Amino acid sequence: MATETNPIAEMTRMMQEFKIPGFDMAPIIESRRKDMAALVEASEAAQLAMQALVRRQTEIVTEAMAGIQESAKALGAGGAHASDPGRQAALLNDAYQKSLADMKELAEMARKSQVDAMAIITKRGTESLAETRKLMQAG
Repeated sequence: MATETNPIAEMTRMMQEFKIPGFDMAPIIESRRKDMAALVEASEAAQLAMQALVRRQTEIVTEAMAGIQESAKALGAGGAHASDPGRQAALLNDAYQKSLADMKELAEMARKSQVDAMAIITKRGTESLAETRKLMQAG
């Protein structure tokens, strides 16, 4: 039976074994650990945003189906609006406008999730550059 290995722990172990006299690997290892933590955080943020997006899509579909049923009842029941082309056009226009608003909302949710995840990665990249500069100046 194969045993699972932790790639981060394995990389840390290998870096700790790699010794250069007068060179401290601990700050480099810690910096890479922070890099991985930032990637995990960005991934989790993206996953949560995707879940929220799927939930909202489900709500939109449910609302749309209810709207279709209401429109069908109003038009198909032989009511006053059944043969009114103006009323039919208004129902179509309302459905179209609602669809556009829903698409805009979903696009904004997706954009925001990407911006949020990228902000996490960008922040860590900036910190990593500062850490690297500090290490280079110390050497």
